[in-house]
Amino acid sequence: MAASPPFRPGRRVFTAGALVTAASLGMPMLGAQAKPEKPAVRISVGDRSSLYHLPLCIAERLDYFADAGLQVQIDDYGSAAAALHALLSGRADISAGAFKHMLNLQTRQQFYTAFVVEGRAPQVVTAVSLRQMPHYRRVEDLRGRRIGVSALGATTHLAACLVLARGKLQPDDVSFVPVGLGEPAAQALLSGRLDAIATFDPVITRLEQRGEVRVISDTRTLKDTQAIFGGPMPAGCLYAPEAFLQRKPQTTQALADAMVRALKWLQTASPGDLVKTLPGHYLQDDRALYLAAFEKVREALSPDGLVPEDGPATALRVAASFEPELAAARIDIRRTFTNSFAQRAKQRFEA
Repeated sequence: MAASPPFRPGRRVFTAGALVTAASLGMPMLGAQAKPEKPAVRISVGDRSSLYHLPLCIAERLDYFADAGLQVQIDDYGSAAAALHALLSGRADISAGAFKHMLNLQTRQQFYTAFVVEGRAPQVVTAVSLRQMPHYRRVEDLRGRRIGVSALGATTHLAACLVLARGKLQPDDVSFVPVGLGEPAAQALLSGRLDAIATFDPVITRLEQRGEVRVISDTRTLKDTQAIFGGPMPAGCLYAPEAFLQRKPQTTQALADAMVRALKWLQTASPGDLVKTLPGHYLQDDRALYLAAFEKVREALSPDGLVPEDGPATALRVAASFEPELAAARIDIRRTFTNSFAQRAKQRFEA
């Protein structure tokens, strides 16, 4: 589907925009950390046991939120769409989800801001079922097939559309089936409801090791992300209404501090560190499998929580090529993110 050229600011525009955003949000200067205005914070998430949100789990398990003066409650809603709805309906203060939500929300004149990034690559893996498509050879073989995605319009949906484009297929040439995340997504594939799936780890590694799928597209590395998306692509992030950041900058800073500490910890964490830190059910009764999945996504984790400089423009360009609503909208990228809080946390913790 053809799309009008999206707004693609250059490096100088992004730098200036970050400064403007910092000033407009009243971001505190580097120095002693003030107490959060709102100590009790609820965070909605789609699948907290996914490696996509591993930094969030680490920040909670190592008491980094508590160290920052917060009492954080993380509510798992089973899908990114449900987690977003919880934020929009006021049942959550903050949400952990894909950066792409900032773009789609702005088409409805709803301004939400990503303020710390969990991943610098989407981590979406698209794979075909070897039960349903044992003779798969090329992307064109997906015509007329059923592809599972976490939700329509989600990053998994977008990644699958990019796979189809490689075979000159349009999104309407297949049937997209929303299956959520985690175990429900795996069961949808194993039950025969799907011919292919776009999802995250550790689910995809488990399916691979069991010989259930063949991977045909992988964005767990920076190199593959660059090749598939044509640029850096911010992934999971913590985001909130623009007004929350303006009115509660100390709370936002405390959240960013905890997340950046977790990201720094993950850069050098050993397999033993993970096993000791994570709750047992995260390992899914198979430590070796979980640790293998972790090694596959390790490069995708952000080292410092900063939104990649050209990442928002990449996200808009790619999403607008498949979504007419985004293509027609005038998106102000400068209002979709700020690096002010993560930058301050990076300085504080030398991430």
